[in-house]
Amino acid sequence: MSMPSRPPAIRSVALAVMPGLFVFLWSTGFIGAKLGLPYAPPLTFLTLRFFLVLALLLPVALLTRAPWPRSAAEIGHYAVAGLLLHVGYLGGVYIAIGLGVEAGLSALIVSIQPLLVAALAGLLLGERVSRRAWIGLALGLAGVGLVVQGKLGAGIGDVAGIAACLVALAAITGGTIYQKRFCAGMDLRTGNLFQFLAAAVVAGLAALLFEDLEVQWTGEFVFALGWLVLVLSLGAFSLLYLLIRRGAANRVASLFFLVPPCTALIAWPLFGETLGPVELAGMALVVVGVALVNLPGGALRR
Repeated sequence: MSMPSRPPAIRSVALAVMPGLFVFLWSTGFIGAKLGLPYAPPLTFLTLRFFLVLALLLPVALLTRAPWPRSAAEIGHYAVAGLLLHVGYLGGVYIAIGLGVEAGLSALIVSIQPLLVAALAGLLLGERVSRRAWIGLALGLAGVGLVVQGKLGAGIGDVAGIAACLVALAAITGGTIYQKRFCAGMDLRTGNLFQFLAAAVVAGLAALLFEDLEVQWTGEFVFALGWLVLVLSLGAFSLLYLLIRRGAANRVASLFFLVPPCTALIAWPLFGETLGPVELAGMALVVVGVALVNLPGGALRR
C-alpha cells in the first residue's frame, strides 16, 4: 500500500517556514567563519569543508539511488554554479574576514546582491520587477546600512579585503542567476555532489599554491567546521536551491537583506555584540523592505 501524501496544510506550513529558516541558517555562516578562521587559512578551511561534504553526499546519493546527470553539459553547468556559489562567494568572504574585514561590513557588501539580481533577472531570465519591489529593495539596503553603520569606520581591513568582498558579491549574484537559468531541475543529492567536487578541487589547488595549509585542531575549530559542513553546506545551500527553484530570483535574493541583522542577533549572546536604537530601526526597515518584495504583487514573473 502506498504511503498517503503529505497533507496540504503541512506542506503550506513547510513552504512558509523555509525562507525564515534559510535566513537563520545562512546567517550562522558568518558566525562559523569567525569561530574557525583563527585556526586555519581561509582556502584550507574551505577545502576541508568541501571534502567533508563530499564524503557525506556520496553515500547518500548511492544509497538513495539518486538520478545522475544525463550529459556532460549538465555536469558542466553544476560545476560552474558550484564554483560561483562555493569558491567565489565563500572564498571571497573568508579571505576578506581573514584580511581583517569585519563580518558586519562583509555582510553589508554582499547584501547589495538583491539589487544586482533584480536588474540582471530582467535581462537574463525575463523576470519583471515592479516599482514596489524596487522601493522594498532600496529600503532593505538602507536598513542593512543602519544595522552595520557602526562597523564602517573600524576594522575594515585593507584594499585587498574589500576587493575580496566585491568578488564574493559578484559570485553570489552570478551564481543565483546561473542556478536559476541552467540548474533548475538539478537533483539536490547528485547535483550538489558535482558542485562541491568542482569547488573542492579548485579551492584545494588554490590552497596548495597560496597557503601554508597549517590547521590547529582545537575544539572551537572542529565545532565550526562541523556546523559549516552539516548546517550550511548541506542544509542552507539545499534550501537556497529549493527557494530559487520555486520562486523568482529577485524575491529569493531579497532574503539576503535579512542576513546582516540576523547575524547581529546571533552574535549578541555569543560575542557580546549589542544593538542600539539605530540598529533596531535598521532591522525594522529590512523587514518592511523584504515584505514589499515578497508579498503578492511585489515582483512579476514572466
